[in-house]
Order: sequence, then structure tokens, then C-alpha cells
Amino acid sequence: MALPIRDQLKYWGIAAAVLMVALWFIGDVLLPFLLGGAIAYFLDPVADRLEAIGLSRRLATAIITIICVLIFVVMALLVVPTLVNQAISLFETAPQLARDFTNFLTERFPSLLDEGSTLRASITSVAAAVQERGGQVLQTALASFASILNIIILFVIVPVVAVYMLMDWDRMVAAVDAMLPRDHAPTIRHLAHEIDRTLASFVRGMGTVCLILGTYYAITLMLVGLQFGLVVGFVAGLVTFIPYLGALIGGALAIGLALFQFWGDWVSIGLIAGIFGLGQVIEGNVLTPKLVGSSVGLHPVWLILALSAFGTLFGFVGMLVAVPVAAAIGVIARFGVEQYQQSLLYKGTGNGAARTTDDI
Repeated sequence: MALPIRDQLKYWGIAAAVLMVALWFIGDVLLPFLLGGAIAYFLDPVADRLEAIGLSRRLATAIITIICVLIFVVMALLVVPTLVNQAISLFETAPQLARDFTNFLTERFPSLLDEGSTLRASITSVAAAVQERGGQVLQTALASFASILNIIILFVIVPVVAVYMLMDWDRMVAAVDAMLPRDHAPTIRHLAHEIDRTLASFVRGMGTVCLILGTYYAITLMLVGLQFGLVVGFVAGLVTFIPYLGALIGGALAIGLALFQFWGDWVSIGLIAGIFGLGQVIEGNVLTPKLVGSSVGLHPVWLILALSAFGTLFGFVGMLVAVPVAAAIGVIARFGVEQYQQSLLYKGTGNGAARTTDDI
């Protein structure tokens, strides 16, 4: 005999509360396992395709691991040092950029920057603060990141967890399926399939889009000669995870820097603007439709809300689980709406409509 609905809701509510408390108190401990699981989830389709062509799961995992290690080594040796150096240089150059901006406003709008004006004082104070604190903030952030995700976690635990979870992914899914309550197993499988489809379309798809666009922006901006092209491309590609925000932030940053660096060279400024315009065309018409699809169901506003809420409550760990939780809530909410529209609460018995017709 199945448990009453009230008892089932009570037990599932307790399980959800225990999960939230665990994230709150031991989030830092769970972090490497969540990162490893996310990497394994991201790479599972690649392993499945390698299995489909005749490789064993162990061999497929070994090939994927070797390729990922090679990519990591190349990134660590070539890209990361340049990225950090450009970011620090950008902070150090901020006062000169502020002075150039002040001179530009002085030439075009002299009344705005009279001695003692609020705007002039604001620009001066912001530039001084960025110069004084910018590099320190960046170095502190890197140091904090290194202290939270220490060398052991970054270079040992996360890869090991990812490799083992990737190797055993199908068995873990089968084990979870075997523990589902039998009365609700078909419904849970259906919801899990929809959540997986949503996550696969969004996380894997948008991750690939971010990587492609970030690489495109970084390479093209550096070829044009923008001084901090690699940093701008990295930022634009990273923020592309939230639709339209990457191009907006990256484009504003790149064009703003180009106005200072190439003032008067309108061809170079136009090329930089064209790079972001072309990037948006490629993203909207090629990358997103092909890699993400149109039926993901994660609205940008809902995604921003989830990232903000979980990031505030649980820190970096919360931001990692925000997208899966947002996808799950979205799928469950749509399922609830479907159930409601098929219920008597929504459809009614029809008696009221009949009486209304008779009265007329």
C-alpha cells in the first residue's frame, strides 16, 4: 500500500531540507566532488560516442583524460599567464584611461569638467581607487581562490573524481534508477529525462558556445591590435553563458578601450565593433540554434535569479548547483502546470457552464 501524499511530501521535504543544510555547512568539502561530477556529466556524451564506435568504457575514459590533460597543460603554459598579466596591466592602466577620458570630455564638453566639478572629482577618485586597489583585489581574489581550491583539489581530487565518475556514470544512473519508489518511478524517470535534456541542451550547449565565442573574440581582438584583447575575449566568452550579456559587456569594454587606444583611427574602432556584431550574428543564427536549441526552457531572467540566490546563500558551490536546480524547478513547474490543466480543478465538471447556457 502506497504512502499517503501528505506523508510522501513530508519525507521529500525533509530530504530537501537535509540537502540544503549539507550545502550550507559542508559546501567547501563537497566542492571538488561537485566539480568532478560536473566535468563527468559534461563529458559523458563523448564517452558514449566513443563506446558506440566499439571502444570500451575504460579506453574511452582514458582517451578523454589524455586529451583533457594536454589541453590543460597548453592552457596553463600559454594562455593563463598572458591572461593574468593583461588583467593586471588593465588595472594599472586604468588611471591613464581615466585621464584620456577626462581630456576627451574637456575637449568636447568643457563645462562638464570645470575645476571643482563633481564629475571631475568622481573620475579622479575612481581612477585612483582602481590603481591603488585593482591589482591588490585581483591578487587577493587569486590568493583566495587558491586557498579555497588548493593545489591538491585542483590537480588531484577533481580530476580523480571526474575520471572515476565518468567511468562509472552509466552504473551510477542505473543504481539510482533501482532505488526509485516503484509507484512513482515512471513519472520520476520522465521528469529526470526532461531535466537531463534541459541541462544537456543548456550547460553543454552554452559551454561550447562560450568556448567558441571566447576564442573568437580573443583571437580577432588581438589580431586587430587591441591592447587587452585576450582579457576582453575571455570576459565576453565567459559571460555569454547568460544570453546577450556577454556581447553587451564585452562589446562595451572592447569599444571603450578601442576609443582610447585608436582615437581617430575609425577603421580599427569599426573593426572591433564589427567583430562583436559578427559574433552576435554567428551566435544567434548558427551556434545557439545548433548547439543549444530553442526548447531549453531556461529564461535568462530565471537563470540570473537562480545564480544570484544560490550564490548568495551557498557561495561558489551554490553557483555550481544553481543551473541544475533552476532546470529541475522549471521542468517540475511545467509538469505541475500540465497536471493542473488536466485536473478537475482546472476543467471543472461542466455543470456550471451548462447552467449558464440554460439560464441564457
